[in-house]
Amino acid sequence: MTIKVGDTMPTGSFGIMTKDGPGSMSTQDLFSKKKVAIFSVPGAFTPTCSMEHLPGFKNKASSLKEKGIDTIVCMAVNDVFVMDAWGKDRGVGDEMLMLADGNGEYAKALGLELDVSKFGLGMRGQRFSMVINDGVVEQLNVDPEGFKLSSAECMLNQL
Repeated sequence: MTIKVGDTMPTGSFGIMTKDGPGSMSTQDLFSKKKVAIFSVPGAFTPTCSMEHLPGFKNKASSLKEKGIDTIVCMAVNDVFVMDAWGKDRGVGDEMLMLADGNGEYAKALGLELDVSKFGLGMRGQRFSMVINDGVVEQLNVDPEGFKLSSAECMLNQL
């Protein structure tokens, strides 16, 4: 079943690069008592994700925080090393967390997995964005094709 507005986020964990190497972040630590903007991309270093989606959230980070967002998260079905390298390549710094859903388990728990095997990419996460308030979905935008609904601009307009 696909997650929807009003639902509680499923329990899980993400990979995150720490100063000591690969680590883990639980959904409890991520969402508890915080307003979180999370966006998911089908893959790090892919054209739309690298040139539009991630930079949109990086460039709008201060505006999102002015509207009450505590944490901005970029999530993808990639490993923690790829997410860390992509964040460094795109210069995200402390603007957002780069979280790895290495095996796509969280995308599947959300009901937002994407089979792109026909392109040699296997199972990924759909392109989407959400606003989560203390673990509850307040806003959900899924792009069925292309890139528009899950943009930082769209999120800002809905806050």
